[in-house]
Amino acid sequence: MRALARKGKSAALRLYRGYNRRKARNAPPPSTRRIRILLLHAYGMGGTIRTVFNLAGYLAEEHDVEIVSILKEAEEPFFPIDPRVRFRFLDDRLRPSRNPLRALLSKRPSRLIPKEESAYHRFNLWTDLRLARYIRSLDTGVLMGTRPGLNLVMAQLALPGVITIGQEHVALRTQPEAVQKLIKWRYRRLDALVTLTRADLNDYREALPKKPRKLTRIPNAVPPMSGDPSKLDAKVAVAVGRMTRIKGFHRLITAWETVAAVHPDWKLRIFGAGPQEDNLRTQIAEAGLQDKVELPGPTTDVGAELEKASLYVMSSRHEGFPMTILEAMAKGLAIVSFNSPHGPKEMIKNEVDGLLVKPRTNANLAAGIIRVIEDEQLRRDLGTRALETAETYSVEAVGLKWDALLAELLARRDGTYVPRTAQPAAQSPAEPSVPESPAQATAEPAVRLVAVPVVPEATP
Repeated sequence: MRALARKGKSAALRLYRGYNRRKARNAPPPSTRRIRILLLHAYGMGGTIRTVFNLAGYLAEEHDVEIVSILKEAEEPFFPIDPRVRFRFLDDRLRPSRNPLRALLSKRPSRLIPKEESAYHRFNLWTDLRLARYIRSLDTGVLMGTRPGLNLVMAQLALPGVITIGQEHVALRTQPEAVQKLIKWRYRRLDALVTLTRADLNDYREALPKKPRKLTRIPNAVPPMSGDPSKLDAKVAVAVGRMTRIKGFHRLITAWETVAAVHPDWKLRIFGAGPQEDNLRTQIAEAGLQDKVELPGPTTDVGAELEKASLYVMSSRHEGFPMTILEAMAKGLAIVSFNSPHGPKEMIKNEVDGLLVKPRTNANLAAGIIRVIEDEQLRRDLGTRALETAETYSVEAVGLKWDALLAELLARRDGTYVPRTAQPAAQSPAEPSVPESPAQATAEPAVRLVAVPVVPEATP
């Protein structure tokens, strides 16, 4: 029976590959005119959603951009979005359906998303069907995924005429082992894999036995924010994020007990919501910090809240590329962060544009905060350099890297790509790269390529 099953599977794979080859022969020319971005819940809250909205707005200047959300669980987006960006929802959970097939499949677990994926419980057989149908309906253009589960499905199902780009917002080493195994097997089929940090890029280079056509790092850009830089005269520290254990807010509150004992006139505000909120409120009450630590809930205007503060604190156990650090830098705040191995460690130059302290050490976190509170000159110096660092992550600077990537992937598909090493240096004027910080300007140059005429693609 096992031998028969293996033969059946082998035959199915041959048929599937043959079908793909026939579709490829009849597909329109490769194109980057239309870009679709897969998101789990576009109208939700979270750093990934905000960064995707930021990128989509930039790309909409030159492309037809659509965000394809697996779920719809809110009537309006939480974050502002460029009106040129369109939305498509595969599973509208706000509208009851009389479709018996949907009712049946919605009760069955997903078969496309690995069980170990952190958002597995949000998927089901109905979302599998809708997602598979959508991906298979595309025969050209660009399809971009934003989490491992979506990247894996995209790599498995996308037709050969579609340019596929996987984005990773979470470090490879933090993924469950089963997910890492699938990544090592399937990511080779992607046209490009984009990481946010150099550390994660190196991890993928070492881990993938066969790599996508392009493996590169493009950081997030600073999103547009209201208001002006902070005046750094308010006795307020701020933290922002989803209230989960990984964000380490329980450690921050413990550290603030020490801070409040020395500087009772300073307040801590933690913006966000999540499953740990009740536990954090209990911790605050038990520590007697009700008038020292505030939990105002989520905010739609992060910039306005940062402008009212003088200090930003990052207490996460680990991070990919935290947008809140970029936002705090753009407001000129002094930053104290755990020295997490990926995002914060690359984004912050210790003692230059922020302070890095040993991870998971409440006493060190408290000491760093107290140092910034007591040394006004240090606070202002860190804030000034943070503003300079934020400028290197502008939408325009980061956008150039996306322009160059899309142009290269299109050139690889249509046969016009010339490897950079083969180009004469005199004929390759390069724009400045986006460094990790002013002291880490070692990234390869981002080249703004000239526009390539494309053949209008057929609407699927």
